[in-house]
Amino acid sequence: MQILSRPLANPTGRRRVSRPIVPPVLRLIGRTPLVTLHFQPENLKIHAKVEFTNPSGSIKDRLALHLLTHARENGLLQPDSVILECSSGNTGISLAMVGAALGHRVKILMSDTASVERRHLITHFGADLHLFQTTRGYVTGIELAEKMAAADPRFFLTRQFANPLNAEDHALHTGREILAQTRGRVHTFVSGYGTGGTLHGVSLALRDANPDVQIVAMEPAEAAMLSGEMPCCHSIEGVAGGFVPPLLHGVKIDAREPVRSADASAMARRLAREFGLCVGPSSGANVVAALRTAARLPRNANVVTILCDRADRYCSTRLFNPPTAEFESRTDL
Repeated sequence: MQILSRPLANPTGRRRVSRPIVPPVLRLIGRTPLVTLHFQPENLKIHAKVEFTNPSGSIKDRLALHLLTHARENGLLQPDSVILECSSGNTGISLAMVGAALGHRVKILMSDTASVERRHLITHFGADLHLFQTTRGYVTGIELAEKMAAADPRFFLTRQFANPLNAEDHALHTGREILAQTRGRVHTFVSGYGTGGTLHGVSLALRDANPDVQIVAMEPAEAAMLSGEMPCCHSIEGVAGGFVPPLLHGVKIDAREPVRSADASAMARRLAREFGLCVGPSSGANVVAALRTAARLPRNANVVTILCDRADRYCSTRLFNPPTAEFESRTDL
Protein backbone atom coordinates (compact mmCIF):
# COMPACT_ATOMS: atom_id res chain seq x y z
CA MET A 1 0.00 0.00 0.00
CA GLN A 2 1.34 3.39 -0.94
CA ILE A 3 1.52 5.93 1.86
CA LEU A 4 0.95 9.51 0.77
CA SER A 5 3.46 12.03 2.10
CA ARG A 6 1.43 15.09 1.08
CA PRO A 7 -2.29 15.96 0.85
CA LEU A 8 -4.23 15.04 -2.25
CA ALA A 9 -4.72 17.87 -4.73
CA ASN A 10 -7.99 19.75 -4.45
CA PRO A 11 -10.11 18.19 -7.21
CA THR A 12 -12.36 21.26 -7.44
CA GLY A 13 -9.50 23.65 -7.98
CA ARG A 14 -10.91 25.96 -5.33
CA ARG A 15 -8.76 27.52 -2.69
CA ARG A 16 -9.07 25.83 0.67
CA VAL A 17 -10.07 28.13 3.54
CA SER A 18 -8.94 27.18 7.03
CA ARG A 19 -11.79 27.36 9.52
CA PRO A 20 -11.74 26.69 13.25
CA ILE A 21 -13.20 23.34 14.21
CA VAL A 22 -16.50 23.77 16.04
CA PRO A 23 -17.29 20.97 18.52
CA PRO A 24 -20.50 19.21 17.38
CA VAL A 25 -22.41 19.98 20.60
CA LEU A 26 -22.00 23.71 20.03
CA ARG A 27 -23.73 23.45 16.66
CA LEU A 28 -26.90 22.54 18.56
CA ILE A 29 -27.13 25.94 20.25
CA GLY A 30 -29.85 28.30 19.02
CA ARG A 31 -32.43 27.95 16.23
CA THR A 32 -34.94 26.85 18.88
CA PRO A 33 -38.62 26.20 18.07
CA LEU A 34 -41.47 28.63 18.66
CA VAL A 35 -44.66 26.92 19.84
CA THR A 36 -48.21 28.23 20.03
CA LEU A 37 -50.01 27.51 23.31
CA HIS A 38 -53.81 27.65 23.53
CA PHE A 39 -55.10 27.99 27.09
CA GLN A 40 -58.52 26.85 28.24
CA PRO A 41 -60.76 27.87 29.94
CA GLU A 42 -59.12 31.29 29.56
CA ASN A 43 -59.51 31.11 25.75
CA LEU A 44 -56.13 32.78 25.30
CA LYS A 45 -53.21 32.11 22.96
CA ILE A 46 -49.52 32.96 23.30
CA HIS A 47 -46.31 31.99 21.49
CA ALA A 48 -43.34 30.61 23.44
CA LYS A 49 -39.70 30.23 22.36
CA VAL A 50 -38.55 26.83 23.63
CA GLU A 51 -35.05 27.64 24.89
CA PHE A 52 -34.71 24.55 27.06
CA THR A 53 -33.94 22.59 23.86
CA ASN A 54 -30.42 24.06 23.91
CA PRO A 55 -27.88 21.33 24.77
CA SER A 56 -27.31 22.21 28.44
CA GLY A 57 -31.02 22.93 28.92
CA SER A 58 -31.32 26.72 28.98
CA ILE A 59 -31.23 29.94 26.99
CA LYS A 60 -27.85 30.78 28.54
CA ASP A 61 -26.08 28.44 26.09
CA ARG A 62 -26.48 31.24 23.55
CA LEU A 63 -24.69 33.73 25.80
CA ALA A 64 -21.87 31.33 26.69
CA LEU A 65 -21.15 30.48 23.05
CA HIS A 66 -21.26 34.11 21.90
CA LEU A 67 -19.03 35.45 24.69
CA LEU A 68 -16.41 32.72 24.47
CA THR A 69 -16.30 32.67 20.67
CA HIS A 70 -15.79 36.44 20.61
CA ALA A 71 -13.10 36.22 23.29
CA ARG A 72 -11.18 33.49 21.42
CA GLU A 73 -11.40 35.29 18.09
CA ASN A 74 -10.07 38.51 19.63
CA GLY A 75 -7.25 36.96 21.65
CA LEU A 76 -8.86 37.66 25.01
CA LEU A 77 -9.20 33.98 25.97
CA GLN A 78 -5.87 32.15 25.92
CA PRO A 79 -5.36 28.36 26.14
CA ASP A 80 -4.28 28.66 29.79
CA SER A 81 -7.06 31.11 30.75
CA VAL A 82 -9.64 30.18 33.38
CA ILE A 83 -13.17 31.32 32.59
CA LEU A 84 -14.70 33.02 35.64
CA GLU A 85 -18.28 34.13 36.31
CA CYS A 86 -20.79 34.75 39.08
CA SER A 87 -24.02 32.96 38.24
CA SER A 88 -27.36 32.01 39.75
CA GLY A 89 -27.02 28.72 37.90
CA ASN A 90 -27.89 28.61 34.21
CA THR A 91 -25.03 30.80 32.94
CA GLY A 92 -22.65 28.80 35.11
CA ILE A 93 -23.93 25.53 33.64
CA SER A 94 -23.69 26.89 30.10
CA LEU A 95 -20.17 28.27 30.57
CA ALA A 96 -19.11 24.94 32.08
CA MET A 97 -20.55 23.04 29.10
CA VAL A 98 -19.17 25.34 26.38
CA GLY A 99 -15.86 25.66 28.21
CA ALA A 100 -15.54 21.88 28.38
CA ALA A 101 -16.28 21.57 24.66
CA LEU A 102 -13.65 24.20 23.84
CA GLY A 103 -11.06 22.79 26.26
CA HIS A 104 -11.01 25.63 28.81
CA ARG A 105 -11.04 25.49 32.59
CA VAL A 106 -14.06 27.16 34.22
CA LYS A 107 -14.67 28.49 37.73
CA ILE A 108 -18.19 29.50 38.79
CA LEU A 109 -19.19 31.55 41.84
CA MET A 110 -22.72 30.77 43.01
CA SER A 111 -24.96 31.67 45.93
CA ASP A 112 -25.34 28.98 48.56
CA THR A 113 -29.11 29.32 48.09
CA ALA A 114 -29.01 27.97 44.50
CA SER A 115 -30.60 24.57 43.91
CA VAL A 116 -28.37 21.55 44.47
CA GLU A 117 -29.12 20.28 40.95
CA ARG A 118 -27.53 23.39 39.44
CA ARG A 119 -24.43 22.83 41.54
CA HIS A 120 -24.16 19.21 40.40
CA LEU A 121 -24.56 20.12 36.72
CA ILE A 122 -21.74 22.68 36.91
CA THR A 123 -19.30 20.23 38.47
CA HIS A 124 -20.56 17.45 36.15
CA PHE A 125 -19.10 19.44 33.24
CA GLY A 126 -15.77 19.62 35.09
CA ALA A 127 -15.96 23.22 36.32
CA ASP A 128 -14.82 24.37 39.75
CA LEU A 129 -17.63 25.67 41.95
CA HIS A 130 -17.29 28.23 44.76
CA LEU A 131 -20.35 28.93 46.92
CA PHE A 132 -20.74 32.30 48.64
CA GLN A 133 -23.18 33.52 51.27
CA THR A 134 -25.72 35.93 49.84
CA THR A 135 -25.77 39.12 51.88
CA ARG A 136 -26.64 41.70 49.18
CA GLY A 137 -28.05 39.51 46.43
CA TYR A 138 -25.73 38.76 43.54
CA VAL A 139 -23.83 42.01 44.10
CA THR A 140 -21.85 39.99 46.68
CA GLY A 141 -20.75 37.42 44.10
CA ILE A 142 -20.09 39.98 41.37
CA GLU A 143 -17.76 41.94 43.64
CA LEU A 144 -15.98 38.73 44.64
CA ALA A 145 -15.47 37.78 40.98
CA GLU A 146 -14.02 41.21 40.20
CA LYS A 147 -11.55 40.89 43.09
CA MET A 148 -10.46 37.44 41.95
CA ALA A 149 -9.98 38.59 38.34
CA ALA A 150 -7.96 41.62 39.45
CA ALA A 151 -5.68 39.43 41.60
CA ASP A 152 -4.97 36.71 39.00
CA PRO A 153 -4.44 37.53 35.28
CA ARG A 154 -5.25 33.93 34.33
CA PHE A 155 -8.93 34.58 34.98
CA PHE A 156 -11.10 35.64 32.05
CA LEU A 157 -14.17 37.26 33.65
CA THR A 158 -17.17 37.20 31.30
CA ARG A 159 -19.15 39.87 33.26
CA GLN A 160 -22.54 38.65 32.07
CA PHE A 161 -24.46 41.38 33.94
CA ALA A 162 -22.70 44.27 32.18
CA ASN A 163 -21.25 42.79 28.98
CA PRO A 164 -22.91 44.36 25.89
CA LEU A 165 -22.18 41.14 23.97
CA ASN A 166 -24.94 39.57 26.08
CA ALA A 167 -27.60 41.82 24.54
CA GLU A 168 -25.89 41.71 21.14
CA ASP A 169 -26.25 37.93 20.99
CA HIS A 170 -30.01 38.10 21.54
CA ALA A 171 -30.38 40.92 19.03
CA LEU A 172 -28.47 39.01 16.35
CA HIS A 173 -29.94 35.59 17.00
CA THR A 174 -32.89 35.14 19.40
CA GLY A 175 -34.71 38.25 18.23
CA ARG A 176 -34.16 37.54 14.55
CA GLU A 177 -35.32 33.96 14.98
CA ILE A 178 -38.55 35.22 16.55
CA LEU A 179 -39.09 37.61 13.63
CA ALA A 180 -38.56 34.81 11.12
CA GLN A 181 -40.83 32.39 12.98
CA THR A 182 -43.67 34.92 13.30
CA ARG A 183 -43.10 36.43 9.84
CA GLY A 184 -42.45 39.71 11.58
CA ARG A 185 -45.85 39.83 13.25
CA VAL A 186 -45.10 40.44 16.93
CA HIS A 187 -47.32 42.77 18.93
CA THR A 188 -45.80 42.27 22.38
CA PHE A 189 -42.71 40.57 23.80
CA VAL A 190 -42.83 39.48 27.45
CA SER A 191 -39.78 38.38 29.42
CA GLY A 192 -38.27 38.42 32.86
CA TYR A 193 -34.79 39.73 33.49
CA GLY A 194 -31.76 38.33 35.26
CA THR A 195 -28.86 39.95 33.43
CA GLY A 196 -31.28 41.88 31.21
CA GLY A 197 -29.58 40.54 28.07
CA THR A 198 -32.61 38.73 26.63
CA LEU A 199 -35.05 41.58 27.27
CA HIS A 200 -32.64 44.19 25.89
CA GLY A 201 -31.36 42.26 22.87
CA VAL A 202 -34.69 40.84 21.68
CA SER A 203 -36.33 44.26 22.04
CA LEU A 204 -33.62 45.77 19.81
CA ALA A 205 -34.26 43.24 17.05
CA LEU A 206 -38.05 43.47 17.26
CA ARG A 207 -38.12 47.27 17.33
CA ASP A 208 -35.70 47.47 14.44
CA ALA A 209 -38.36 45.62 12.41
CA ASN A 210 -41.35 47.37 14.02
CA PRO A 211 -40.87 50.41 16.30
CA ASP A 212 -44.39 49.92 17.71
CA VAL A 213 -43.64 46.54 19.33
CA GLN A 214 -44.52 46.57 23.02
CA ILE A 215 -42.02 45.29 25.60
CA VAL A 216 -43.28 43.94 28.93
CA ALA A 217 -40.88 43.13 31.78
CA MET A 218 -41.90 40.29 34.07
CA GLU A 219 -40.51 40.50 37.60
CA PRO A 220 -41.23 38.73 40.88
CA ALA A 221 -43.99 40.46 42.84
CA GLU A 222 -41.80 40.02 45.94
CA ALA A 223 -38.92 41.93 44.27
CA ALA A 224 -40.51 44.29 41.74
CA MET A 225 -37.53 46.62 41.55
CA LEU A 226 -38.48 48.18 38.21
CA SER A 227 -41.72 49.21 39.91
CA GLY A 228 -39.78 50.86 42.74
CA GLU A 229 -40.07 48.05 45.29
CA MET A 230 -37.20 47.03 47.53
CA PRO A 231 -35.60 43.65 46.71
CA CYS A 232 -36.92 40.79 48.81
CA CYS A 233 -36.75 37.00 48.86
CA HIS A 234 -38.53 35.11 46.09
CA SER A 235 -38.27 31.63 44.57
CA ILE A 236 -38.14 32.40 40.83
CA GLU A 237 -34.49 31.43 40.42
CA GLY A 238 -32.46 33.28 37.79
CA VAL A 239 -34.68 36.39 37.85
CA ALA A 240 -34.25 39.69 39.74
CA GLY A 241 -31.02 39.06 41.60
CA GLY A 242 -31.33 41.99 44.00
CA PHE A 243 -30.49 44.87 41.64
CA VAL A 244 -31.48 46.31 38.27
CA PRO A 245 -28.76 45.11 35.86
CA PRO A 246 -26.79 47.67 33.82
CA LEU A 247 -27.95 46.03 30.57
CA LEU A 248 -31.49 47.28 31.28
CA HIS A 249 -30.45 50.91 31.73
CA GLY A 250 -31.93 52.97 28.92
CA VAL A 251 -34.13 50.14 27.59
CA LYS A 252 -37.66 51.34 26.78
CA ILE A 253 -40.04 49.11 28.74
CA ASP A 254 -43.72 49.74 28.07
CA ALA A 255 -45.17 47.81 30.99
CA ARG A 256 -44.16 45.76 34.03
CA GLU A 257 -45.96 42.60 35.13
CA PRO A 258 -45.27 41.37 38.69
CA VAL A 259 -45.80 37.63 39.25
CA ARG A 260 -45.88 35.88 42.63
CA SER A 261 -43.44 33.02 43.14
CA ALA A 262 -46.30 30.65 43.96
CA ASP A 263 -48.05 31.52 40.67
CA ALA A 264 -44.83 30.98 38.72
CA SER A 265 -44.38 27.48 40.14
CA ALA A 266 -48.05 26.63 39.69
CA MET A 267 -47.90 27.62 36.02
CA ALA A 268 -44.71 25.60 35.48
CA ARG A 269 -46.54 22.54 36.80
CA ARG A 270 -49.56 23.34 34.62
CA LEU A 271 -47.35 23.59 31.52
CA ALA A 272 -46.02 20.11 32.26
CA ARG A 273 -49.43 18.53 32.82
CA GLU A 274 -51.42 20.26 30.08
CA PHE A 275 -48.78 20.79 27.39
CA GLY A 276 -46.00 18.32 28.20
CA LEU A 277 -43.51 21.18 28.62
CA CYS A 278 -41.09 20.46 31.47
CA VAL A 279 -39.94 23.95 32.46
CA GLY A 280 -38.63 25.85 35.44
CA PRO A 281 -40.30 28.60 37.53
CA SER A 282 -39.02 31.53 35.45
CA SER A 283 -40.72 30.02 32.39
CA GLY A 284 -43.91 29.67 34.41
CA ALA A 285 -43.64 33.31 35.47
CA ASN A 286 -43.10 34.44 31.87
CA VAL A 287 -46.22 32.56 30.76
CA VAL A 288 -48.34 34.02 33.57
CA ALA A 289 -47.22 37.52 32.55
CA ALA A 290 -47.79 36.76 28.85
CA LEU A 291 -51.32 35.47 29.48
CA ARG A 292 -52.24 38.52 31.54
CA THR A 293 -50.90 40.70 28.73
CA ALA A 294 -52.78 38.73 26.05
CA ALA A 295 -56.03 39.11 28.02
CA ARG A 296 -55.79 42.90 27.60
CA LEU A 297 -55.10 42.80 23.84
CA PRO A 298 -57.16 42.05 20.73
CA ARG A 299 -57.52 38.34 19.88
CA ASN A 300 -55.24 38.55 16.85
CA ALA A 301 -52.33 40.20 18.71
CA ASN A 302 -49.25 37.97 18.81
CA VAL A 303 -47.71 37.81 22.28
CA VAL A 304 -44.31 36.09 22.47
CA THR A 305 -42.45 34.94 25.57
CA ILE A 306 -39.53 32.70 26.55
CA LEU A 307 -39.40 29.23 28.09
CA CYS A 308 -36.00 29.69 29.70
CA ASP A 309 -34.93 26.31 31.06
CA ARG A 310 -35.85 22.74 32.01
CA ALA A 311 -37.46 21.69 35.27
CA ASP A 312 -34.94 18.97 36.11
CA ARG A 313 -32.62 21.48 37.80
CA TYR A 314 -35.31 22.32 40.37
CA CYS A 315 -36.17 18.87 41.78
CA SER A 316 -35.14 19.91 45.28
CA THR A 317 -37.13 23.17 45.23
CA ARG A 318 -40.76 24.10 45.87
CA LEU A 319 -41.50 23.48 42.19
CA PHE A 320 -41.51 19.75 42.99
CA ASN A 321 -42.22 20.03 46.71
CA PRO A 322 -44.80 22.81 47.06
CA PRO A 323 -46.73 23.66 50.21
CA THR A 324 -50.10 21.89 50.14
CA ALA A 325 -52.10 25.11 49.70
CA GLU A 326 -49.95 26.18 46.76
CA PHE A 327 -50.18 22.76 45.12
CA GLU A 328 -53.95 22.69 45.32
CA SER A 329 -54.54 26.28 44.14
CA ARG A 330 -54.89 27.32 40.50
CA THR A 331 -52.64 29.95 39.00
CA ASP A 332 -53.98 33.44 39.60
CA LEU A 333 -53.96 35.11 36.19
